[in-house]
Amino acid sequence: MATIRHSLQTEIFHPIDERLMTFVHVYELYKKKKTSNFLCLTVTKEAPIVFYIHQEEKGFDLHFDKVYKWIAVNLQERQTFLVILWKQCMNIMTGNKPEFRNLPKEWLMSYSNNVPISLKSENDVNNVGDNVVIVEPEEYQALSEKEETDLEKMMLDLGFISNNAEKFIEKLTNQLSILDGENLQSVLSSEQKVVELINQLNLAINEVANLEFQLDSYDEILGHVRTTIEKMEQKNVLIQIVNKNYDKLLLQLEKVVHQLELSPKYQTALTDADLTNPTGLKDAIAAAKELQAVMNAEIHPALVQLTAVQEQKKKFDKWKSKFSHILSRHLNNLFIHIGNDTSKLKLSGSDLILPVRSQFHKELSGYTPLMHWCKLMERKAYTALKKVYTSSLGKLYERDIKQFMEEAKYRIVARIEREQWSQDIDVDERTRFDQILEIVLSQLEPVCLSEQNFCISFFQLDVFSSSTKNTQTTLDGFGDENLHVPQKTIDKKVNEEVRRMMSEIFGCIELELLNFITYYEKLDSVYCMSALIHLSEHVMSAQDTDSFLSITFGSVLVHVKRSYDKYMQTQEKSIIESRIPRKSKCGILPFVSNFEEFANTAENIFKNTERKTDLDKWYVRLMSTIFETIQNIAAEHPKTPPEVIKMENFHHLYALLSQLKISVLDGHRKEVKQKYNEALNAYVTRYFGRPLEKLNLFFEGVQGKVAQGVKESEISYQMAFSKQELRRVIREYPAREVKKGLDHLYKKVDKHLCEEENLLQVVWRAMQEEFIQQYKSIEDLIQRCYPGSMICLEFSIEDILQFFSEIARSH
Repeated sequence: MATIRHSLQTEIFHPIDERLMTFVHVYELYKKKKTSNFLCLTVTKEAPIVFYIHQEEKGFDLHFDKVYKWIAVNLQERQTFLVILWKQCMNIMTGNKPEFRNLPKEWLMSYSNNVPISLKSENDVNNVGDNVVIVEPEEYQALSEKEETDLEKMMLDLGFISNNAEKFIEKLTNQLSILDGENLQSVLSSEQKVVELINQLNLAINEVANLEFQLDSYDEILGHVRTTIEKMEQKNVLIQIVNKNYDKLLLQLEKVVHQLELSPKYQTALTDADLTNPTGLKDAIAAAKELQAVMNAEIHPALVQLTAVQEQKKKFDKWKSKFSHILSRHLNNLFIHIGNDTSKLKLSGSDLILPVRSQFHKELSGYTPLMHWCKLMERKAYTALKKVYTSSLGKLYERDIKQFMEEAKYRIVARIEREQWSQDIDVDERTRFDQILEIVLSQLEPVCLSEQNFCISFFQLDVFSSSTKNTQTTLDGFGDENLHVPQKTIDKKVNEEVRRMMSEIFGCIELELLNFITYYEKLDSVYCMSALIHLSEHVMSAQDTDSFLSITFGSVLVHVKRSYDKYMQTQEKSIIESRIPRKSKCGILPFVSNFEEFANTAENIFKNTERKTDLDKWYVRLMSTIFETIQNIAAEHPKTPPEVIKMENFHHLYALLSQLKISVLDGHRKEVKQKYNEALNAYVTRYFGRPLEKLNLFFEGVQGKVAQGVKESEISYQMAFSKQELRRVIREYPAREVKKGLDHLYKKVDKHLCEEENLLQVVWRAMQEEFIQQYKSIEDLIQRCYPGSMICLEFSIEDILQFFSEIARSH
């Protein structure tokens, strides 16, 4: 085994700087050919230390990277190999160590007790007891360079003997014996010295023991001293803590006394406040501010429980209650006095002006700090005062606004009573209404804005505060809060509070505006258009769309918009239900002629305004209704031909739309022109007909023959269409008879048409053109079908033009 170990170490592991720890003969379990190999455990010589397990076969180094199973040839080698592997893993490795399964604990215990063990069979492995221990195999250690040098020198000195192992061993044995003898003689000769040395050592040991005894006593004494010093240090620390606590307590008490101290001067100013003069008011404001500061002083909760603090707070509550009562009574009387003001507004001047009650605001502004104090300290009194203010000022502004609106009505002379656009309109009256309405709306804005700004400042409406806390964010330095409320929520609540108060003060504005506008709507519904424009402009131009006045104007605007739509629906209904006298000529329908007046009025009102789209929508709707109604009346009227009704009304409507130049009706204007042309052509076709009827019938027969395949040059050979027959038909239309028929037609046309639209000459010219077209068509057929026959009508185109001209001049 030693030879095998030496060979493995020198030939395989020494070149790779590894040291063989142990090895075992094995063969692989599942291989049919049982080849014996060595399973070796090695360790690196230099740091870091690394263990390797090698399978050596025919001198090759194989590192395994999968699960291998081996059968040990020798059981003793297997045990030794496994135990050494376990030992090295336990001693060297750190962290997660490998787990050894099915390894008998007795092997490990015996190894720890260093009891040798020798096993001969597999059963011996499982029966190892307390009396057997694994013997760790001798660890092989290579010679150092010095040892190798000494060994070579000795071999050279021995000469030939080194070649004979027996003599070499014998020589080494003799030398070893000589050395042992010399060592023994040396030990015997130094016995006396050893004894002396031992005696000296015993003395030293005794001295050391004495010294240790003394040191132990000193340690005991020092231990007592240390304990005493530690106790003293603890007492000293406690004394310092007590002193610091006393200092802090004194500081806190002085701070509390200073915070809860209210000078006698302020006490007197609170209990005997005189708010009727500037000096007393100034003292009351300063005292109230100081009272608020001491009542809201930040005191530690533990100190609040002190009896002295509780008593002082009771005094503060008493002074607060007393002062709040004095303040509430004074401001309550002042608000009521302002509301009962009986002076009338001076509106006799040329300008219609609603005065701003700035004198009241100036009178009350001196009490603003006290009202803020009341909001913080006495919310119940604050709410009551605000209610009295809104009630009193509401009565005052109601009287002002009613008087103002009556004056506005007085300045407008309204005597028109009509509901449809077909009646006369007083333009000056509407102009005055527009001017006065704009003045009314413009005058309401500064009054409401002035009062709103004053209320926001006086009642601190722009500050959100909780009714359960006496802190809030202020602008005058009275308080400061850090309420964790989103800013949007705060702004919303502030706006709601402002609007609620303004609605209580100016609740009459919406009603008075509605009454004013409704009054004039009843006199002339067209006023709703002016009101719609003016209110829309004020609503759209408002900087704060959530303000009270903007919302009030918006509410009135909704009513006006409904009135406007109702007015337009009335106009549409009046068109649909229009009734025309059935025993006379129809002429221009009333709603067609009145549309011009309506459109001019509406355009003047809505011109260059943002509500023009509302009017455009109704333009389209009304124009469609007009088209439909013209068609219906034309179909039903018994006296006037439907073509004439449509022709005259669409002609009038086309001229009107061309004059108005309403862009949204450009498409309708083109449609109107088309309907007019269609009606004109239909009328000419129906009533002019074919004055040369027999000639037209004759040539219709000619065209029929041509269509059947007869050549135009051979038509004259047809008996029914011979030249003689053509001459006979032409003789029935002498010039005199033709002119007579045209004169009769002119009278009929004149009877159908109305004078106001003056379409007689237009229709007569259209009939002239129609007659000329028929004449040219007949002449053309004569030239093509009867060439060289010298046949022609008894009158020419010049005669036709002269006939139409003479007839027109004669009438």
